[in-house]
Amino acid sequence: MSWLDGECTTLTLCWRIERCDGVTIGITAHDDDLEIDGLVYRAAPGMTPSAISRSASLDADSMDVTGALSSAAITEADLLAGRWDGARVSLFATDWSAPGETVALGAGTFGAVELRDGALTAELRGLSAQLERPVVEETSPECRAALGDRRCRVAMAGRRRFARVTEVLGTTLTLDGAEPAADAYGGGRLRWFGGANSGLEDAIARSEGSTVTLRRPPRFDAGGALVELIEGCDKSLATCAARFGNAANFRGEPYLPGIDLLTRYPGG
Repeated sequence: MSWLDGECTTLTLCWRIERCDGVTIGITAHDDDLEIDGLVYRAAPGMTPSAISRSASLDADSMDVTGALSSAAITEADLLAGRWDGARVSLFATDWSAPGETVALGAGTFGAVELRDGALTAELRGLSAQLERPVVEETSPECRAALGDRRCRVAMAGRRRFARVTEVLGTTLTLDGAEPAADAYGGGRLRWFGGANSGLEDAIARSEGSTVTLRRPPRFDAGGALVELIEGCDKSLATCAARFGNAANFRGEPYLPGIDLLTRYPGG
């Protein structure tokens, strides 16, 4: 590329970041905005990556990106709320004088994000980092499938309901409708479709009547917000059989002897 061969190069770094909810932004280390493939990359001169190493080995590729929160699109509140968790990131170099040609430098997802004195440090985990995950499941008395996934196979069409939050007290939300069964939403998920929490998701610890208790308080003001409630499961074989009639797809080993079997005396 000619723009890399000159004595005085016009190289700059750019980040394309895609959140899990579809929001996409562009950031550049240049001191002026750039437009590449229809996306405007906002100037953030303080954004700098750590050393980038690329190899053909199976070691997990990673790097750190450090900089000030100079972009209005990435706020400290949104980072702490988890809106950027798992966001897909691609890092490339381009010619700032004539944006178009690019040199890919790395891609992956956001890992750990730290905030300190108004500056952020985000870990970018490469595709090979997925090789660190276990390839064989450990045995457990509880089901290891998620309710409604391809291994569980429970139909979720009638197990999702919309409601409106009428009162918030810590982690407890009061809704304008009652649950269809006792603790129907315990172990399930709550998705926010309105208000300041829109786009976020929370885990439900338990439900009773017209109230649900979250595992953490809402990040922002939640009064009057529209939410989607997704039924949950306590992962036990008894619930799987009695409530869902799905014992054939139970993904656990409730009758597998535990380690206490090793401590028994012969003939005991």
